[in-house]
Order: sequence, then structure tokens, then C-alpha cells
Amino acid sequence: MIVILRQTIKQTNEHIMTKKILSLTLMVLSVLLTASAQKRGDINGDNTVDVSDVNEVINIMLGKAPADPVSQGRTLIAYYSYTGNVKTIVNELTTMIDADVVEVQPAEEGLQYEANNYAIGSALISAIRENPDDPASYPAIKPTRIDYSQYDNIIVAAPLWWSQMAALMQTFLFENGHQMAGKNIALIVSSASSGISSVIADAKRLIPSGNFADQALWINNSNRSNTSSLLTDWLASLPFINVKDMTTKLYLTIDGGTRLTATLADNVSTKALVEALQESPITYQAHDYGNFEKVGALGRSFTTCDEYTTTEPGDIMLYQGNNLVIFYGTNSWEYSPIGKIEGLTLDQLKQALKAGQGNINITLSLD
Repeated sequence: MIVILRQTIKQTNEHIMTKKILSLTLMVLSVLLTASAQKRGDINGDNTVDVSDVNEVINIMLGKAPADPVSQGRTLIAYYSYTGNVKTIVNELTTMIDADVVEVQPAEEGLQYEANNYAIGSALISAIRENPDDPASYPAIKPTRIDYSQYDNIIVAAPLWWSQMAALMQTFLFENGHQMAGKNIALIVSSASSGISSVIADAKRLIPSGNFADQALWINNSNRSNTSSLLTDWLASLPFINVKDMTTKLYLTIDGGTRLTATLADNVSTKALVEALQESPITYQAHDYGNFEKVGALGRSFTTCDEYTTTEPGDIMLYQGNNLVIFYGTNSWEYSPIGKIEGLTLDQLKQALKAGQGNINITLSLD
């Protein structure tokens, strides 16, 4: 009897203790839920909280903290360009992402690094190779003032010199790499044909505590004409970079009536045109030429990316940077592709453009 009584008392005490622990847990849970909901403004009109809040707090209590979202903070592009190839890449890149840009420039201007069988350039690279930790090994550059605390992501764009990163870009990273610690680092390298493994090694040596992207972008003479698509694909692999939404449709209104739709190409010329059209539509006058096109001056100049091509009916091309050509026939010449008119037969296209009937007014717009 005494044993049974003791077991009953023990079970009763354990039950009371369990209820107390449960009650205390619910109180803590309630406080945490309310605080979490107030922080996010999730308290409903009836003073209840969402199920997502319950799950979040329970996960935290179980030691399952939610994953941090990928940061898409501000981006800085730092580049050096001697021949202009890297500058062209950066110009294209800035049409795709929002970023601040700093150009590395030599303190002594006018040096020809390739002269006398690349005497100056190779000497600069050799000096760095021999004493990479000595500040005196690096050529002087113009000072830059950058508040690195404002940036989460840094894109470094540089040419390759004698298998290494260009000497002046190495100077910039030697002087500033320590301020890039903990930041996301992405690398673009331009070369004629040489591989870029040593340039990647230079970057990692000069920014030892950077969080480098898995893939550097290598643009060379064999793929340079595809820079736009290469950049697009590369940016898609960088979760910390926020890529701009690109407009894909262009609308053409003929003489205030007929409205045509065109699919835009993806290149620097189209992006420049889109930026202008985002401010306001453009109206211009076009005339027949050669019995195969309507062409007219846009009244302003745009960046070109000319390539020799044979056009087809419906193609829209930029000619000499400031003329827009709409083809209802074919021609072979150097143009910057803008887009292609959709959904019309050849006869319908000619009728819409009033082919062979003289001047027409065309309004370009994005909506």
C-alpha cells in the first residue's frame, strides 16, 4: 500500500511539473511570436499571428535557424583598360546591372607598354613577379577614393599581360585588396588567346580574404563578338548580383495608325535605345532606299556593335549609330542589330511600311 501511494504521489508530481514546463514554454512561445510578428508587422487585425511565425519560432527553439537570404547589395566595378577591350566589356556590363564604376589609370600617362617588343610592359610584370610583397615593385597609379564599406560585391575587370594580370590593375588590388576582405569578388579577364589561370591566381593573392565567385569570365578574340551573351550567362551564375529586367519588345507606330511589334536583340545598341525610350518615345521620318528598306535619322547617336550581316525582311538595324533601317528586302552590310518585326507576311510588311510610296513617320516606344 505504501509503495503504491508513493508511486501515485510521484506520478502526480511529474504531471504537475510537466504542466508547469508546458505552460512556461507556451508563455515564452507567445512572447517570441508577438515580438517576431511586431518586428515584421505581421500581427493580424484580431491580434493573432500567422502560421509562418509559429513555424519560425518553433524552428528556432529546435535549433533550426532559417537560412540567410543571398545578399544583393551594392556593386562596384573596378577595371583597367589599355587597348579599350575591357572598357567595352564594362560598358556592356553596366547596361545589365546597377553598379558604380572606377577606372584604374596610370600616374604617368602616354606610356606605350607594347613598344620595343613590349619592353615596358614586360619589365613591369617581371618586377612584380620577383618581389610581389614589395610596394616598390608596382607601377604608380592615380589615386582613387572609394568607401568600400558601401559595397558588398566587387567586379574586377582586367586584361592579361604576359600570362599575368595587367601590372596597373595589380597595383590597384595591392593597395586596396585588404579593404575587400569578406566581400563577394567576381573576375572578368580579357586576352587575345592565352589562358587566365595566372590572372585568377594574381587576384586571389592580392585579395586573400575575398569571397571569390566559382567562375571567372574569360573573353578573348575568339568569343569577343558574343560579349553580351557571355556576360548574361555569367551574371546568371552570380546570385549576389542583381541583374536589371530587360525590355524585350519594341513598338513601331506608322503615321499615327498601324502599330507593329518587334522582338529586340540583346546587345549594347539595343540597351542604349531602350534607355532613351524609357525617357520618351522617339519619332523620326523614314524614306525608301534601294527598293529594300525604309531608313531615317533618329536625331541622336547610339552605341554601335556593328557586324557584317545579310538582312531579311522585318529586320531592324542601326546604321552608323544614328540611322534606323527597317528592311522589307535584303541587303548585306555592317549594321548593329536592333530587332525583328513579328507576325507579318512579306506583303503585309510592305503594306504596313508603305514600301515604295515615299516618306513615313515612325514612332518608337516600349508600350
